[in-house]
Amino acid sequence: MKPEQIKRLLEEVARGKLTPEEAARRLVHMPYEDLGFARIDHHRVLRRGFPEAVYGEGKSAPEIARILKAFNARGIPAIVTRLDEKKARTLKKAFPALAYHPRSRLAYFGPPPGEGVGRVVVVSGGTSDAGVAEEAHLTAWYLGAKSELHPDVGVAGLHRLTALLPALQEARVVVAVAGMEGALPSVVAGLTPALVLGVPTSVGFGVQEHGKTALFAMLSSCVPGLVVVNVDAGFSAGYAAAVVNKLKDEKPIHHKDTKSTKKEA
Repeated sequence: MKPEQIKRLLEEVARGKLTPEEAARRLVHMPYEDLGFARIDHHRVLRRGFPEAVYGEGKSAPEIARILKAFNARGIPAIVTRLDEKKARTLKKAFPALAYHPRSRLAYFGPPPGEGVGRVVVVSGGTSDAGVAEEAHLTAWYLGAKSELHPDVGVAGLHRLTALLPALQEARVVVAVAGMEGALPSVVAGLTPALVLGVPTSVGFGVQEHGKTALFAMLSSCVPGLVVVNVDAGFSAGYAAAVVNKLKDEKPIHHKDTKSTKKEA
């Protein structure tokens, strides 16, 4: 949609010929910004409620810088995933306010998200899962959730997990990150009423097969309420957790009952 089209659209709203709801519906599908090497979807936040994320691998630091500049020009915050330290150092020279977390390789550019709302609880099986768990935790937090991270509570010592029962039972969403045999999400899903997002990691030996054993174990779980994302996909889990957490605050849509009912005596 071109600027003159947007102007006409707003004029129709001002004259009462178009409702604000209809105008918003049309604006949601506005086109992307073409940088030549990337097409940036600035209006994803209108459709999805969250801005577009930038995948750092496969992009040069100058390319990421151009994308961040485009986001910044429109006041849209940006999350950059899988960003190595070398690229992060280069980007921080151009964007000193860029927040970078080397363990999770996650960067954020924009106003601080604040404390957040709701409650997302992220647990991990061992310290080797820390990078993926932190990626999930920070993603959920940057997308507006009140998130907390509890590392190293794997099934080899269940007393560490049971100590977290109050947090697990009060959470809106739980993200369980585990490698090896991937048992943690199944155990967690049996202890909480919340939706559990299982994240298999590529941590383990031999038959673990770079996360396949953990992935198959989680997919084969007999515990209901467990949803599984891809291997090492901390961002995907954190994003999904933020979506579910946000839905808890939205009012449900009530439809009128069209069925005939008897009048009270």
